[in-house]
Amino acid sequence: MFENISKVLLITDMDGTFLPTSKVPSKGNLDAIKKFQKAGGKFTIATGRAHQATSQYFEYFNVNFPMIMFNGGMIFDMENKKSIYDIYTPPIAQDITIEILNKFPGLGCEILTDKVNVISINDTEENHIKICKVTPNYTDIYNVDNNWYKVLFADTKENLDIVEEYVRRSNFSGVDFVRSDINYFEILPQENSKGSALKALRRLLDIEDYTIVAVGDYNNDIEMLIESDLGVCPANAVDAVKDVADLVLNESCDENAIAAVIDYIFSKVN
Repeated sequence: MFENISKVLLITDMDGTFLPTSKVPSKGNLDAIKKFQKAGGKFTIATGRAHQATSQYFEYFNVNFPMIMFNGGMIFDMENKKSIYDIYTPPIAQDITIEILNKFPGLGCEILTDKVNVISINDTEENHIKICKVTPNYTDIYNVDNNWYKVLFADTKENLDIVEEYVRRSNFSGVDFVRSDINYFEILPQENSKGSALKALRRLLDIEDYTIVAVGDYNNDIEMLIESDLGVCPANAVDAVKDVADLVLNESCDENAIAAVIDYIFSKVN
């Protein structure tokens, strides 16, 4: 599987996997990534974040392969500074979003296009904006451009559990829903995920002969781990992710989990 490290792609989720609780990349992970890339390995990220929320980290590390954004809605080529794959929610997503916000008026909500469009604010959403260091576009839902990558609802775990149950009972069609964190619940294009984007990445870049190692910790990473050749999760991953992972690390996101994955890859190289 790891005969040629120049044909190994390591793709990792950011929050809760590559990034520790502090949201500052660790020296251990950064040094390991540099060592991996110097040896010829390909490193990139798969995140629910927008490009604006991700670019703050490129002062710490470089990706040398296109990255997955918006939980699978975009594949972005950093070298050429352009998107090579985009998928958007259907128009019905607007109606569903309006219904959910009317039912739960305290929800924070943002709609991701080429902007971070904040539709409603609460403490959780305000903290999300602060963590991501984005410049929000405060607007109403009717003034958001048509090309929606996803909708994110933000609230406490307890409140989102209720929202998630409401969505389950409502049987909305035409879109998919995913819990991307205890505080975030998202609307995505139907049958779209980090996994479907990884499958598209294989096809678009003709890398069927690559070994793809994917790392993630939460529900929105499950399809990506399944689609990869080796699915890995840190010790802090939720049980649903551990159940599908090929390798469950002893290290958490606060204990250089990505460095541990890279050590594992090097140990397997012939």
